[in-house]
This record gives sequence, structure tokens and C-alpha cells, in this order.
Amino acid sequence: MSEPESTPRSGPDTPEPGPGAGTRDTGTATETGGRDDTAAAAEHGADPAAGPEAEAAPDAEAGADPADGTGAAGLSEAEAELAAQRIERERIERRKAAKKGPIESGRKLSGKAAALLAAVRAVESGQAPPAGLLDEPRTAPRQAAFEPVRQPGPAPVGAAPVPLAPVPAAPAPEAVQRVRLVLGEGGAPEALAPRVVAALGEGAEERLRADPWQLLRVQGVRPEQADGFARALLGARCGPGDERRGRAFTVWLLEQAALAGHTALDAPTLTAALARRAVPDPDAALQSTLAEGEALAFQDVPAAGEEDEPPARVLVGLERYALAEESLADGLARLLNSTPKESASAEDWERAAAIAQGSAAELLRAVAGHGLVLHTGGEASRAEPARLLDEARRLGLRAWAAAHGPLGRDGFAELLRQSREDDGTSVPPVATVAGLLSGAEGPGRDDDGSLALDLLVVLDAPQLDVETAALLVESLPDGARLVLSGDPGVLWSVGPGRVFADLLAARVCPRIASRVPDPGPLGELVSGIGVGELNEVAAPDREVVIVPVRDAGEAVHRTVQLVVDSVPRAIGVPAERTAVITPGHGGGAGTRALNAALKARLNPGPGRFGGFDPGDRIVYSPAPGRVLPGHVVKGDAEGLHLSCSGTPVVVPREWVETQVRHGWALTAHQAVGCRWPAVVVVLPGDAARALSRPWVYTAFSRASRHLSVVHGAKQALPRAVAEVPAKPRTTRLPDLLRAQRQAAEERAAG
Repeated sequence: MSEPESTPRSGPDTPEPGPGAGTRDTGTATETGGRDDTAAAAEHGADPAAGPEAEAAPDAEAGADPADGTGAAGLSEAEAELAAQRIERERIERRKAAKKGPIESGRKLSGKAAALLAAVRAVESGQAPPAGLLDEPRTAPRQAAFEPVRQPGPAPVGAAPVPLAPVPAAPAPEAVQRVRLVLGEGGAPEALAPRVVAALGEGAEERLRADPWQLLRVQGVRPEQADGFARALLGARCGPGDERRGRAFTVWLLEQAALAGHTALDAPTLTAALARRAVPDPDAALQSTLAEGEALAFQDVPAAGEEDEPPARVLVGLERYALAEESLADGLARLLNSTPKESASAEDWERAAAIAQGSAAELLRAVAGHGLVLHTGGEASRAEPARLLDEARRLGLRAWAAAHGPLGRDGFAELLRQSREDDGTSVPPVATVAGLLSGAEGPGRDDDGSLALDLLVVLDAPQLDVETAALLVESLPDGARLVLSGDPGVLWSVGPGRVFADLLAARVCPRIASRVPDPGPLGELVSGIGVGELNEVAAPDREVVIVPVRDAGEAVHRTVQLVVDSVPRAIGVPAERTAVITPGHGGGAGTRALNAALKARLNPGPGRFGGFDPGDRIVYSPAPGRVLPGHVVKGDAEGLHLSCSGTPVVVPREWVETQVRHGWALTAHQAVGCRWPAVVVVLPGDAARALSRPWVYTAFSRASRHLSVVHGAKQALPRAVAEVPAKPRTTRLPDLLRAQRQAAEERAAG
């Protein structure tokens, strides 16, 4: 490599560079220290600079919510979600209308709400809540929020590409104008109006006037801003004890916890966070929220033989995630307890396994006899799901694979072609998860709405959040087999839940651990990180290069030098096939600063179309957790025209700012599920608190040929690898699986 990179030491644990800390910037992703992570998530929410969803959304700091919008024409998963939201809003309004009057500050609670208050207080005092209190069935139809998208028939495998995702249409101008007036009266930025309409739907103006704290439903709005808006609209009628305020703050805290990955919160944690937000009666606020149907309460199921354990906790969560986890648990039970549909005999499966070797044979045998199988391993282990897919199709099964994103899909498709010496003319049976669910990719659906397949292999399984996992499992026909395959060392999903980790811990189905190691110095380095060791590795062909820097400015300069000159010249990988990964969007060496510097060298231009020019490398995020790499084609009155993995997308001008970013530099969450021949990982000095073992593992493992580490984090890097595991998430799936197992054991015994 060039002279500035003439320190190609064999591992990131190099001697410290000279003194000089990186410039501190609050926009850099950081972790909350000194207090329980769940409590911090509830009190502070997922800070736009800190939460994983901030990394996945194009501009979380601007408060964007790409998932909320008025979907484009045509049936899609986004429209199904919007329909579910409308159903939920209508259900809540019906419940409110049925009430004789509001609950006054929680002091006149009766019936179920009063009993729930007693349960919460019992848990807070260390006592067990009354038996059966939280066991009553809910009246809400469980499937409403998670009805799979129905297609009229199977989609032709070789059909022309359809748009990767619906692009939200602009809200009705008259609705936006009415909301602008309300926002102006309350002293809020009128520019929020389109997002308010997208978040609150029809009648947004009336909802804001009736309850100004509904402004908190718009992502990016903080409680203190909603308080100011309410004071301006309500005047003397506004007070900290307003029941509407307590409910809105409760829902907001649960939403912020969801952004941090939790599907529920302990009730005492939630009430403590409400108290810190100056809610005078947190218990009453919680119970009012429960009574209005804006949240649900649950009781843990004690594990067998835990009579001496502390009393069961009460969890509180938003209904959408509660329904998702319960639907997922039911769907998994259906897979576990049903007999797989047989298109081949046991002897056929055994012959296929006998030809395979090692863990690939174990995977084939497990899939032959089980409806649900877990498979773990690194990038090289993908050869085993590829072998499974080929053998299953030879045996007559309708077998498909689904990857997290288009780059992962295309990489696995190439692996399938290589494994069967394909001439490249056939269409590999692999799709993206989102494309499979929407019908844009994959086999389409049968007449009953189920996916037209017998075996589904889901790659990048750690990226499944509870809602996506529930949709997938619900979409599988009876007798289908499901294989969840992924690397447990990478970052968890952007959305709430930890489905893959929960299933691995539950031990409810076969778990096949691949014994195929990732090759070369990069594989050796990443394998060590996975077990908490940052080892020196021999890199004779400069597979790993460390570039020490003193501050953020130098980090940006050296990164540009690497991408534009050194890596293409010394490694032979052009800039367009090199990715830059950094911990956050803000800061002196965040994605914004790096992308600005890289654009100036690689595609200079005035940014005529919302800051973009034709040829700009971008990432497009149509919904939280979905990141689609591509480039700008042009901009016109319709919006910004993109090409994402060969598929054309038009983003209306109103959504460009919140859904499109420059894409030369990414965060690790944006990069997960993708790989590039060369990767430059930037670790500025102010990123120390953002680093963790899963982050480093994810970032370093994105490179297939060459990794450069622009290193200014000093000892924070080895410390993070050795001492900072994944942050815990509160989920209900383990309790639901445990309850199912106990019920099955009781049925078998009785």
C-alpha cells in the first residue's frame, strides 16, 4: 500500500498512536453507562445518535419515521402495516367511546385497571401478584395486525423486477395545511406537518387539538417539546398531572424502549421512568394507559422448579409487539408439533446426507425430521444452507432461501450457481425477506394465502425482529420446514426482539453449529473477536492493515486516501466495491463527514436534487431496519430516481431527506447482511463508548478480501472486544415458549 499506510501490523491491537484524542461530538453513537440499560432506554429513549434504528434509518436525528406514510398504489407489506394501524386506532376509539368518562388521575380506578395497579404495586414491593390476574384473554383479534399480504397467485419465478418497496405518497395537501395551522398555534415547526399526518392519519388536526401530546407519536419529537406545544394550545388547562400527558408519556417510553430492542418493559422500570419525566402519579398514568388499550400488561410464567425464585414480574408492552410475539410463538409451536410434508422418503434424505460431510450432513438429517431447525456459523458456513437447498430441490421440495437484503441475496445466488456449476441463465431460488413477504420476489402464494414452498431457509436470521418473524412464520403452509441460519456474533435486529438468540437459548429444536471456518487472516481475526479476543494475525498479502490516526480530521483524510488511492492501487479493489463503516452518523468522523469528503473526491457536484447528484452512491431506507444500497440516476419533478440492485425506485421529494443518505460510508447496522471485497472501518477517538464486541465483529466481518482499520480509539477497541457484549433486551418470547413447553408436558403426562 501507499506510504501513509506503511504500518500494516498484523492485528488491531497495535501500539497506541501518539497522544491526541478525537474530537468529541454528541452526534457520535454512545452507550448509556452507569445505570440499567432497560431503564436508560425507557427514560431517555433510543437517542438518534445512539440507537440501532438511528443507524438504520436514513436520518433518525431528523426524527424521520420511514415506516409511517401513505403507501403507494398496489398491495404491499407497508400498506398492510398501515391498514393494521388504522384497525388498531379504530379499536381504541371504540373502546374510548364505550366508556362513560375518563379516569381521573388514576384514583377512581375499578375492576381490571384497579387490579392491575395492585399487581404492579405488589411486584414493586417484592410480593407475588394475585394469581390469574393477568390471564384473561384479550378481545382484540390476534391476527388483525399481522395478516400476511395476500397475492392472487404464485408469482412467476422469472418475472421482471418490481419495485423493492412502496414509496410513501405525499399526504393530502389540505390535511397538511390544516395541521400546519395547529402546529403554528402551538409554536411547533410547521415543517413537521407531513410527518404528523403520516403518523396520526386522517383527522390529525382534530386529534392534536383534543390531545396535544399526540405530537409525541411523531418520531423525533421529545417530551419537553410536546409539553411546550400542549401549554401553548391548552393554556391554564395544561398541567403535569393531565391524564392525556401520562398516557402519551407511557406510550412514548414504550416506543423508545422498542427502538432500543425491547418488546416490553418491567412495570417498575416504566413507572420509575415516568416519575423522572415529572409525571406526578406514575402508577395512575400506567393504569390509565392500560385501561385505554394503548398498552398491555403480562405476567411472567415461572419455570418449573422455581418455587423459591423471586415473584414473577409484570411486563408492560405495546399491543403490536405483544401480538407479534404471541403470534410468533404460536406459529413456531405449529412448526415444532407438525409433521413435515414429505416429498421424499427418509431413505432419500439419508442418501443425500451420506454424500455430504460434517455439519452439512447434520443439517440435512435435522431438516429431514423436523419442522424447525437452527443453523449457526460465519460467512463460509453459507455453503451448508446452499447444499441443503440444492438437495431439497433435487428431492422434489419447493425450497427457497431468503436473505436480509439485496446484496446478501445476490451473494447467496452466486454461491448457488457455483455449487451446481450453473451457466447463469436460471433464476436462483433466493429472495429478500421483504420481497418474499410482499410478493415482489419468491414463489408467490398458494390459493390459501400461504407461501408456495415446502422449505424456507432464512439467512441472516439475527436480523429478524418479532414482527417480521411473525409474518414469516404465519405465511408458511402446514407441513413446511423452516431453517433459521445466521451468525450469532453479529449485531441484533434494528427492530425490537432477539428472535434468533431467544430460540437458541430455548433449546426447543435442533441446533446445528457449522464447523466450516472462515478462511484466511480475516477469518482468523473475526473468529477471535467472536470469543472476545483481539488477536494478532499474520497478513502476508495485506489482508488486514492498521492505520493509526490522532483525531477525527486525520481519520477522514486517511479514509479518503484509502478508498480513492491506496486500496485500488495496492489491493486491486476499486472504490465502488469498497465500503466505509463507522460507529455513528454524527461526529467529526461519522457517516455525514465521511460521505461529504468521499463525494467531493468520487462524485463532486452541487447536490441539485436535495443534496444528491446523478452517480452518487446512496442507501435507501423505506422502513426502519431495511437498508437498500444503490446509486442516484436522476432527479426531476417526480422525485429522486434511484437504482437499487438493478431495481428502479422513485422517492418523492418530500421523503428524500428522511429516506435517502449518501452511501459511501455506513454504520455497522446499515452494513449488516452485506459484504464487500474491501472494507475500511473508521474508529475515531470519540467512538469509544459506541464500541462493543458485536459491533466490532459485524464491522470487521463485512470484508471478504481486505480490511483497513483507521484506528484512533486506542485501548477502547480491545476493551470493547473483551468486555462489552451485546446489550440485553427484554422480550416475552422465552416466557411464551416456556409456557408452551409446560403445557405440552402437562398434556403428555395427563
